[in-house]
Amino acid sequence: MKLYKTLVMAAMLASGMTLTSCGDDFLESLPTDRLSDGGTATEASVNSGLAAVYQILLFDSYANNNYESNCVVADVQSDDCYKGGGDAGDQLQLYNISLFQADGLHTLPGSWNIYTSGFARANSVINACASIEDQTARVKQYNAEAHFLRAYYVYMLWKYFGSIPFFTEPLTAATNYMAKQITPDEAYAQIISDVNVAAQEGVLPMFNNDDASENGKGRVNRAAALMLKARAVMYQKDQTKYQEVANDLATIINSGEYELYPDFNDLWDDEREFCRESIFESNQMGEGKTWSSGWQGYGTNLPAFISPNGLADPDAIYRDGWGFCPVRVSTYEMFAAGDTRRDGSINDWRAKGSYGPRFQDTGLFFKKYAARFDYRKPVGDQDLNYCNNLRIFRYAETLLNYAELVIMDGVAEQQGVSAKECFNQVRRRAFGDNDHDIANPTAKDIKDEYHYEFVGEGHRYYDLVRWGDAASVLTENEADHNSVRTWDEHNKYLPIPQAEIDKTAGTEFALKQNPGYN
Repeated sequence: MKLYKTLVMAAMLASGMTLTSCGDDFLESLPTDRLSDGGTATEASVNSGLAAVYQILLFDSYANNNYESNCVVADVQSDDCYKGGGDAGDQLQLYNISLFQADGLHTLPGSWNIYTSGFARANSVINACASIEDQTARVKQYNAEAHFLRAYYVYMLWKYFGSIPFFTEPLTAATNYMAKQITPDEAYAQIISDVNVAAQEGVLPMFNNDDASENGKGRVNRAAALMLKARAVMYQKDQTKYQEVANDLATIINSGEYELYPDFNDLWDDEREFCRESIFESNQMGEGKTWSSGWQGYGTNLPAFISPNGLADPDAIYRDGWGFCPVRVSTYEMFAAGDTRRDGSINDWRAKGSYGPRFQDTGLFFKKYAARFDYRKPVGDQDLNYCNNLRIFRYAETLLNYAELVIMDGVAEQQGVSAKECFNQVRRRAFGDNDHDIANPTAKDIKDEYHYEFVGEGHRYYDLVRWGDAASVLTENEADHNSVRTWDEHNKYLPIPQAEIDKTAGTEFALKQNPGYN
């Protein structure tokens, strides 16, 4: 059962709110800001506000009416797929981003808006929790969840844009609803501060995916907070915290709460959402989204976006879509014989079924989040309302992150956890045996394993950036596929939307564009 709807609907009923606003007013439209005159925050009102914070997770595929799924944004910049779609001008901002030619007019305005609104909503819950005199276990839980969500939304903004506006109190007319821009290092420090609150032992459960109670599916757990911390630290290359996060990862591993699902291909079925490999995922429901508003509903557009146009699947499993993100042949061919992750990650339509080839076509398309007949509901606009949950943190990443920190970065093994065993667990699941174990994994082995494991999940580009491999791997001259590009260090961050810069021009909060962009 999908539980975000239950949480959000309960919040809306409790607060009498609807989640259809946008713009500056949207930053104020939180139930915790709408308590009756003279009222005080209660556990119920805080939980109501927390539902609105969670709902931001459901907006990314149609971010403020822009197609900006974080998987798509990352993957088109990687060496795994092309932009695709109707032609070069179809979603031109994504094509420019894929060629590292983005500018302030062709960037991610939707993501800027939803994630800024997300941490503004989280601020309201955090402030409400602090105002409650009786700090019950439930209040502490809500506070930890809100700190995680604020950290996650700031993390997404930081990863995309680097220098971002940040605030912890409600924006007001006195500052024209503007806030100070902070540096990438300051944003990183804020993320770490927030995840440390969320990751305190004993506040959130380590695992909660098999529990349908208020502490259950779809809500943040401690493992998610520890994983977000590891991602941020490793992306920042903050060596001062490598041992700390390696120990955090060992804590998840030794908890015994998580395990790899045995069949990689079946992992992506609806029945395996919230399985014991899933640490945290966005809980999509196939209903409610409409073309008229990117600020409502529960479905996702990602499956339609990445599936082949006009597809006729002879097995009647997969639906047609818009033809974006055709997978590169080199990605399909990189897998060793017997590696189940190739067919679990990529659909090969070159000799099966029929479809309408579009721009940069290869005949190969991402499979994990592909459009399926049984993943779409008839409520709302069809292509916006698939129910594929987005897996934000999987246990496989825990294992590989730990292996990387120990084997590549020289951190001592923590709590008796073997880095080689963690690495080879992932390979054994992929091949179905231990004949493909690697006795002494190298840095290249670990990088390759990340690549095989996370195809189509939006990891590859950011892995290349943090490893320092982006310039050598992503610079290319593939004229036959209309992908001629050069990656430069300034491309680590995308340009800030020009409209946001224009809003703040001439004020004390004037946003500065990222270096390398006009």
